[in-house]
Amino acid sequence: MEYIIVVCVLFALVILVYASVTKDAAWRVLFVLLAALAVRLAIHTLLMRSMGVGYGGDNLTYENAAIEIAEKWKQQNFHFVTSDLAHLKSVALPCNLFAVIIYLSDGRASLACTAVVALIACSLCMIIYRFAQLLGADERSAFRLLIITAFAPAFLVHTSDTFKDGFNAFLVVSCIALACSNMKRFDVRKLLLLVPLLWALWYVRPYMVFMCVPPLIISLLRSRGAVSMYVTSAFLAMSIFIVSALAGVEVDIFDTIQDQLKYGQSEQTIQALAGGGSGVTFEGEIPWSNLGLKLLYTLLSPFPWMDGSVFLQLGKIEALICYYLLYSATRGMRILWHCDRNMLLILLFFIVPSLIAYATTIANIGLIVRQRMPIVMVCSLLAAVAWSKASRDNHGAASYIPEKPSRSVSCDGKVTRGRDRSSRERCLTRKSNL
Repeated sequence: MEYIIVVCVLFALVILVYASVTKDAAWRVLFVLLAALAVRLAIHTLLMRSMGVGYGGDNLTYENAAIEIAEKWKQQNFHFVTSDLAHLKSVALPCNLFAVIIYLSDGRASLACTAVVALIACSLCMIIYRFAQLLGADERSAFRLLIITAFAPAFLVHTSDTFKDGFNAFLVVSCIALACSNMKRFDVRKLLLLVPLLWALWYVRPYMVFMCVPPLIISLLRSRGAVSMYVTSAFLAMSIFIVSALAGVEVDIFDTIQDQLKYGQSEQTIQALAGGGSGVTFEGEIPWSNLGLKLLYTLLSPFPWMDGSVFLQLGKIEALICYYLLYSATRGMRILWHCDRNMLLILLFFIVPSLIAYATTIANIGLIVRQRMPIVMVCSLLAAVAWSKASRDNHGAASYIPEKPSRSVSCDGKVTRGRDRSSRERCLTRKSNL
């Protein structure tokens, strides 16, 4: 049964690719994602479970919890387990999903669970591919970003076993993508789809729900063809109530935010995380001290001169890729600033609060590399925009900055101000392509 599930995952990936990508690009995308899926299964079989590398630990915790849930289902009725395992309430979704696989396989099924995690990772790569095109990247640059995302070292390792990081990245990027898509063209169905995504995210990494809310609000307020402000406000209130009710939140939602922030910033939590092999400490007793240095560590660590474990050294490869993506992202940000500020605003409303929140809780480099994956992925979308502009001409981003308004004379003799013809044509052509 375990191997049957793996085969079903392969067929599901083929269907997803051909349903999501144009026919001309489908075979290229499918080849890359099949390779990405195979590499993940190989890493799981040959490295994570056979050689005893000793990395992680939470992946085995989630799998053991899934086994416990499957045993509970055999004794009781089939239900979504949360309160029965209070210590794993925040990761109930992956544990229950793994439990379904274990229940069907009638025993531990690590390979099948990893295959499902790999399928989620490949689905995220397709979302990144489509998301980059939504922002204005051409197909070639979007495909380039898909390859980088699929084989990024940190993302590759943490989707090659029963970790929850792939679930988190998939749900977060999907919510931001829907927000940007809804800003382009308002559709109530997209809003309805956000409700189960936020509900699922609550049971994977709860505080990320609050990080996704500001971009969603901005997309609703700035969307084209959206409903009135009163209807939008009512829908937002209803959505918060529904997500809170489904998540089983018994206290006020703002109290939940405060409690989670206090837990992440507490001295006990920071000391416990800093005690690991890749721990890092900062001067100052309050979480907001040395915020600039903490932001650098959050986004750019591990640095080349750092000593540490073998996995920390391998993390430097991830950091080099991150440096390149962030450099390109600054160019892409400049382009969007002049061509589509609403899109840039949505992305920044996720990137900036998330970076600050993680910076105030950083105590372990290995953990922050995992936590920042959605942030790096959203930044990499801006990099794809920069690549697409550079691939159309060799002048870089500067040639795509709209020129200053110039005086012109209309047919009736009136003097008007506006961009010159070439600048207007570039922006109109770009909007038509989007």
